[in-house]
Amino acid sequence: MIEYIKGELTELTPALAVVEAAGVGYALNISLTTYSGIQGKKEVKLYVHEAIMTGGRDDSFTLYGFAGKQERALYRLLITVSGVGANTARMMLSSMSPAELCNAIANGDDKMIKSVKGIGLKTAQRIIVDLKDKIMAAGIADELHVGSGKVGAIVNNAVKDEAVAALTMLGFSPAPTAKVVVAILEKQADLPVEQVVKEALKQLK
Repeated sequence: MIEYIKGELTELTPALAVVEAAGVGYALNISLTTYSGIQGKKEVKLYVHEAIMTGGRDDSFTLYGFAGKQERALYRLLITVSGVGANTARMMLSSMSPAELCNAIANGDDKMIKSVKGIGLKTAQRIIVDLKDKIMAAGIADELHVGSGKVGAIVNNAVKDEAVAALTMLGFSPAPTAKVVVAILEKQADLPVEQVVKEALKQLK
């Protein structure tokens, strides 16, 4: 199994990147998010998802490349949803950044998800139902600060994770809990865990 490919970026289009590593040129399907992240670079490191199709007239082996682990993890979750195939998942990550997509899922924003070409209302709602808790449980949102409204804002992840874990054990859902905790830490970054939990309990219902 290929974890990542690191080497010289020899070709790049908005949908495909060719990376040469150890004399072999690897063609990887990419999203616009990854395209923007690697554009202009000579050396790149792309995290890989391998898709092997068998049983049809022609077997196929396709590589998908991602500039970050969060995008790859989100892609892998998307393709587990019924009605979301490899190309649809890539289209979603081309239409929105991983942070925007995570926010849409966490906030139940089916209208935003439905705006992606090829996604109907039922599929959008299924994505939210299937993935809302999973994106938090998988840790994808740790560096994306889902629900913060400020992608990339500095938040003490250790405190955040501990507070979310404590509140989850108290019976609150991970996705809305993380949103509240991040908002609290953005206003008061130096709060200890117990204070964050107390503040969150005032806001969670």
